[in-house]
Amino acid sequence: MELLIGLIILIYSAVLHEVAHGFVAERLGDPTARLMGRLTLNPRPHIDPMMSIALPLILLLSGSPIIFGAAKPVPVDPFNLKEGRKDMALVSLAGPLTNLLLAIAAAIIFKILDFVPIVFPSFIGLFLFLTVKYNLLLAVFNLIPIPPLDGSKVFSMILPDREAATYLSLGSMGMFIIFFLLFFPIGPFDLGTTVFHLIQLGLVALGF
Repeated sequence: MELLIGLIILIYSAVLHEVAHGFVAERLGDPTARLMGRLTLNPRPHIDPMMSIALPLILLLSGSPIIFGAAKPVPVDPFNLKEGRKDMALVSLAGPLTNLLLAIAAAIIFKILDFVPIVFPSFIGLFLFLTVKYNLLLAVFNLIPIPPLDGSKVFSMILPDREAATYLSLGSMGMFIIFFLLFFPIGPFDLGTTVFHLIQLGLVALGF
């Protein structure tokens, strides 16, 4: 039951993450996501068989401390944005901030139910807790400043144009770098453990 609920939450949280990117991009001048049918809560246009289903399922079944999944990236044309890199950073921040807001909302509902003199089915509490946990995961993970993750678009804002372009060009191999760092710590630095501890801090901050 927890496996199924967790996978559903992860998929829909990733979908909302991508829709947020597309929505903010349109507000800033780029209608690409809407024109390609990606501003929808229907998960079908967003699901990537490998990243949305296979990868999180493998991680869940393997008992990995880090469960990660992603929807297909929403297409954004930076040439349509009014202020280039600044707007691209805002578009990128929209996804993680949406996940953070979902985590906060689920935590508030969870706490409210503690004060309601009604016995709710246990799966409701599990659903809310996993919503908090997986949305914190998506927010933290996507803010890692390694291209093509959202954090890289934000980090690039502090770099000069040429250096920013070189840095963002790493996006084609960025996921390989990320997975390498997750499974093969370098010296004292362990990306998986760092992400895990940040999620735990988020859970504590939200009262869990």
